Amino acid sequence: MQRVIDSHFHIWRRADLPWLSGPMVPRIFGPYEPIRRDYPIDEYLSDLEGLDVTKAVYVQTNWAREDFEKEVAWVSETAEKTGWPHAIVGYADMTAEDVRPQLDRLKAYPLVRGVRMQLHWHEVPEYRFASGPDQVVDPAVRRNVGRLKEYGFSFDLQLFPAQMKAGAELIGENPETDFILTHCGMLVDERPETVAAWKDGLARLSPLPNLFAKLSGLGTFVHRNDPDLTTFIVDAAIELLGSERLMFGSNFPIEKLWSDYASVLSAHRAAAERHGAKAVADIMHDAAERVYRPA
Repeated sequence: MQRVIDSHFHIWRRADLPWLSGPMVPRIFGPYEPIRRDYPIDEYLSDLEGLDVTKAVYVQTNWAREDFEKEVAWVSETAEKTGWPHAIVGYADMTAEDVRPQLDRLKAYPLVRGVRMQLHWHEVPEYRFASGPDQVVDPAVRRNVGRLKEYGFSFDLQLFPAQMKAGAELIGENPETDFILTHCGMLVDERPETVAAWKDGLARLSPLPNLFAKLSGLGTFVHRNDPDLTTFIVDAAIELLGSERLMFGSNFPIEKLWSDYASVLSAHRAAAERHGAKAVADIMHDAAERVYRPA
């Protein structure tokens, strides 16, 4: 069986997360009462037991902004105690006047490979995270993203298709930095016009060699694990980007709202297998190994 690297998962303590510990905040994945609780590493490891997942990359979960280092410190301590995770994507405020003091603090943790600040904006209010659709090319964001190469950090870029023109500008300005498109560009629905815009967005990003895409969160908008939808997205992504730039991510425990880890992994593996052994190796292991360099 092909070894698996999970390129996108979370663990958390409810008390540290404003959106879990405070009033219910609308999220793009819908009602989330079942996960308004601790999700520790032991439960994550139990969820993937027996599935040949050999390494995992933790991605930030929006702790309070001032606690960005506290989050990475806690995850690093978890890794020291348990051996999991093997790489960390932390948070840094890319709208700051100068993000380098934050990056200096993150660089002290050996497992940090990159940062994510969610920049996605949509006309549907529940889908918004950024302050506006053009925040991805805000001068401060551009300036600070340009500093990531000094630290060898990647940037997890979360955008909707309407923002991908701006995203292409940001990526093109920073050829020495790897960008990972979260949730493969966030296909909201399967209406022809939505799919066409999503494919056009991926095609716009395709010529950029430092652009990768994460096959994660594919149940975000349909609120289910849908193997047919997964196959559709994987087929299109391979056609437009090539399998060598794609990687599997579980997005657990979010996907746990409607599925289990084995089913999510099985849907991704079956979709990749349609394209041969190389595609399976790329998506399940090799791309994430190359980009995130898990310890």
